[in-house]
Amino acid sequence: MPTGTSGQGPAAAAGPTPAAPGRQPWRAGDSFLSMWRELAPVGRHPDSGGYRRYAWSAADQDCRAWFRAQAEARGLTYETDRNGNQWAWLGDPLAGDAVVTGSHLDSVPDGGAFDGPLGVVSSFAALDELHGRGVEFTRPLAITNFGDEEGARFGLACVGSRLAAGQLTVPDAHRLRDADGTTLPAAMEAAGYDPGTIGPDPERLARIGAFVELHVEQGRALDLTGDPVGIASAIWPHGRWRFDFRGEANHAGTTRLVDRRDPMLTYAETVLAARREAELTGALATFGKIAVEPNGVNAIPSLVRGWLDSRAADQATLDAVVTGVERAAREYAERAGIELDVVRESFTPVVEFEHAMRDELAKILEGAGDTGRPVPVLGTGAGHDAGILSASVPTAMLFVRNPTGISHSPAEHAAEDDCTAGVEALADVLEGLACS
Repeated sequence: MPTGTSGQGPAAAAGPTPAAPGRQPWRAGDSFLSMWRELAPVGRHPDSGGYRRYAWSAADQDCRAWFRAQAEARGLTYETDRNGNQWAWLGDPLAGDAVVTGSHLDSVPDGGAFDGPLGVVSSFAALDELHGRGVEFTRPLAITNFGDEEGARFGLACVGSRLAAGQLTVPDAHRLRDADGTTLPAAMEAAGYDPGTIGPDPERLARIGAFVELHVEQGRALDLTGDPVGIASAIWPHGRWRFDFRGEANHAGTTRLVDRRDPMLTYAETVLAARREAELTGALATFGKIAVEPNGVNAIPSLVRGWLDSRAADQATLDAVVTGVERAAREYAERAGIELDVVRESFTPVVEFEHAMRDELAKILEGAGDTGRPVPVLGTGAGHDAGILSASVPTAMLFVRNPTGISHSPAEHAAEDDCTAGVEALADVLEGLACS
C-alpha cells in the first residue's frame, strides 16, 4: 500500500492538492480526478465555499444524476431502492453474497468536499483500477449512495440506511419535517420518488455479504502517525437531544432585568455546563444548532430551542455527560422560572466493527503494502451508514488521512496522493473480497 504524504499549504474545499513530486502515476488517477472535478461544483455555495447538498434538494438531485451517469458509463446495472438509495451493480444483483462499497453525497450546511463524496468517487475509481488490473470477479459488486446521511434537512442522520435496516419506522419517517415544514415524503415526491414504498428492506440486505465504506478521517489520528490510510475499529455511541427552554416574551427596552423570564440566559448557562461535563468525563458535548422565538432583536425570547450532540468512547460515559447536562439545565431553569423539556431525537449505540472482517482487511492491506508497517486501527466519534448497517451486514471502514483534522467545514481536506492511496487500498480490499 503506498505511503503518500499529507501535503502542505492551505486546505482546498473543492479538491485534493497535487501529488508529491516524483510520484509514479497510478492507473485510476485520471479516473478519480476527472470524476472529482466534475462533481466538485455541485451544490457549492459561492460565498462560503462550502457545500449545501441537502437531501432531496436540487443539488442533491444533481449529485444523484452524476451517480447514475457514472454507473451507466461503466455499463453497470443502475437502480434505486424503495428508500431512494442508489445502487450500481456489476454482476447479478439477485445472486447474493455481494460485496458493496460506497458512502453518501449529501452534506451538512456549508460542509466540506470530502465527507461522503470521497467514498463514492473512490468506489468508482477503485472499480476502474480493478478493471485495469484485469481481475475476474467471483462475487457481485455494487457501489451505493445512501440518501440523507447527514440529516441536515430533516434533523435525523442516516435516514436512507436506517430505513433499509428497519431502524427508522415508516410512521416516524413520515413525521420528519424540515425547517419549512415540508415532510420527508413530500420532499421525496417532489424529487420524483415514490414515498409510498419506504420501509425496511431485509431482502436486499440479505443479499449483501460485506459492506466496506471509505471515508475521510474526521480527526488527525492518521496525520499524527504518518499513515495515509487506516482501518476503523469502532464508532462511539452518540445521539442528539433537543432542549426546549420556555420563558416569557417581552419588550427588550422596557422590561426590568429582575422582571424577566429570559430562556436565553438558561440556554447559555446550559451550553457552558455541557462544556464542563464533557471535560470532566472525557466525552464530547456540543450545542451547535439553535432556534429562537419570536427571534426579534428588541424582544425577549419566549422559546429557545437548542440541540445537544454528545458522543463518548463508551455508553456509561455518554450517559454520564448527558445526565449531567440535563441536571444542570433543570437546576438553572427552576431557579429562573423557565420551563424545560428534553427530548432524545436520535441515538446510535456503540458499533464494534466485526473483528474477523477488520482483521481480513488488515491482512489484505499489509500484504499489498511496501512499508513493512501494520495498518493503523482507530476508533471514531463520527457516525456513518456503515455503523447503521453493521447490525444487519458484515461491515468495515477505511479512513483516508485528513491533515487538518477539520470536518463539516470547507477546510476539510485530503491530499491527492492520500486520495490515491485510499483508492488503491479500497481496490486491494475489493479484490481480496470479491475476486478470490
